[in-house]
Amino acid sequence: QVQLVESGGGLVQAGGSLRLACAASGRTFSRDAMGWFRQAPGKERDFLAGIGWSGGSVRYSDSAKDRFTISRDNAKNALYLQMNSLKPEDTAVYYCAADPGGNNWFDAKLWDAWGQGTQVIVSS
Repeated sequence: QVQLVESGGGLVQAGGSLRLACAASGRTFSRDAMGWFRQAPGKERDFLAGIGWSGGSVRYSDSAKDRFTISRDNAKNALYLQMNSLKPEDTAVYYCAADPGGNNWFDAKLWDAWGQGTQVIVSS
């Protein structure tokens, strides 16, 4: 099993930036596709971005594609999410996830492992 720990969340003003990180340990990180999701209070956990094991395949949701960038460093067992031009509606708990078990990265139920989440609050 892989263990995931997110960091980098916090309070930021609208228009600002944050870089989230996810540290992985356990099974071989470099073999897994990885992803970022977020969940706002009272809402479902939504896919934001995913990246293939080599970094060559990347997918974004419509809400993330113009402002967020996913990347990974397999040598450091680390996953990142650079978030720019943040908006109050980006306020949520952000989660990293490992191994979607197939090609449908958008379905949170299919991912095998999750971190505990990191809170992002964007003030207006």
